[in-house]
Amino acid sequence: MWEKLRIVFAVPELRKKILFTLGLLAVYRVGWAIPLPMFNQDTVNRGTGGFGNLLSQVSIFAASDLQQATIFGLGIMPYISASIIFQLLGSVWKPIEDLRKEGETGRKKINEYTRYVTVLLCVLQSYAFLRMSMMAKGADSVAPPGVNPAYLNEAGTNLYWGWQITAVMIMTCGTIFLMWLGEQIDEFGIGNGISLLIMAGILARMPAALWELIRNAEPQLVGFAKGVIGVETIIILVILFVAVIFGVVFITLGQRRIPTQSAKHVRGRRVYGGARQYLPLRINQAGVMPIIFASSLLMLPPMLFQGLGAVSDSAGWRNTMFWLGGVFNGTGFLYNLCYVLLIYFFCYFWTAITFNPKEMSENLKDYGTFIPGYRPGKRTADYLEKVMVRITYVGAGFLALVAIVPTIISSNLGVSFTVASFYGGTGLLIAVSVAFDLVQKIDSHLVMRNYRGLLES
Repeated sequence: MWEKLRIVFAVPELRKKILFTLGLLAVYRVGWAIPLPMFNQDTVNRGTGGFGNLLSQVSIFAASDLQQATIFGLGIMPYISASIIFQLLGSVWKPIEDLRKEGETGRKKINEYTRYVTVLLCVLQSYAFLRMSMMAKGADSVAPPGVNPAYLNEAGTNLYWGWQITAVMIMTCGTIFLMWLGEQIDEFGIGNGISLLIMAGILARMPAALWELIRNAEPQLVGFAKGVIGVETIIILVILFVAVIFGVVFITLGQRRIPTQSAKHVRGRRVYGGARQYLPLRINQAGVMPIIFASSLLMLPPMLFQGLGAVSDSAGWRNTMFWLGGVFNGTGFLYNLCYVLLIYFFCYFWTAITFNPKEMSENLKDYGTFIPGYRPGKRTADYLEKVMVRITYVGAGFLALVAIVPTIISSNLGVSFTVASFYGGTGLLIAVSVAFDLVQKIDSHLVMRNYRGLLES
């Protein structure tokens, strides 16, 4: 293994790309720790309860830490949201669909529109973050010392709005800078810049989770008491971590290979074609998008119910709304059931958008390739759709299992959600997927120069 790593850094071009990528990731980590200058950090860092859990869940796939108001507080999530919006529009809106078919020119135009929408989403999300922080902790505690709603300077300007506008602008610029970092990694680095930023944000939580695990550990058998981790709990956690990693790798690389055969044709005295190949269909075709969508939707009920309860004067109504908000706090049976159902729904929804069996059937027909036993055209498209429906069911079941593993571990083994979140969910899937993608890109550089790949024995 050390020899392979030596070869990786022995290739000048590859070494330059890796070092450039590591340098930009270091810049990202520096910005992660720079706080907003006009935000009361002592109050924000004490984010607990439902609002703190909400920020913690959003931060997992946003490459940020919203419980600490920093210049990169929004992370890269607005850009991801804008990209998803245009990917969905490309399937239902004719102008965007036509742009996608124009090749490189259309892709550049869509990227330009994506950046504009990213700026708009940054403004909206940063302002929503400020308002939610003030609602959860109080406006006076979040605002800088000495600034209150009634304070006016000598020019008659309300400084209460001034610091909010400044905070929104700084957080928006931070996200745009992260977007630029990702594009630089794509162009001059190893590639997959946005995914690497998200992965770096996920892995940055590991030291804190490991320290919390060590701090609460006891070198004896203590059972499964809440907040105390004994030897038996650590053994179970290690076994579960290895098992979950193995399952994620297995399903991420899992394929349903459909045999295909190209038609034979004769040119002069030579016979071409007739080769047998296969069409790979990924088991987890939707990737991590179903978990992201399901998590995002399930964040809304607690906010909605708590907001309805806070504005009511009726004690009965207020208690009912708070109880309903507690049902969706991330640990109850109803929450997990809704989580699983939404993951299944979004798996089929996202697969239907990204996988077009009719288009794939036409492509096979154009290249003179067919699936043995099925006529080209509609019969082939129906067969591909039937196969995809079946393997999507398996992939959705796997995603649902991985998504609820942190909740099960946190509830039954007495460990905090910070530690349990590394045993499943969006973070683990993204980390494994990006790691495999990174290895494949490095392998492609090595194979081009007649070296062995990292995964070759």
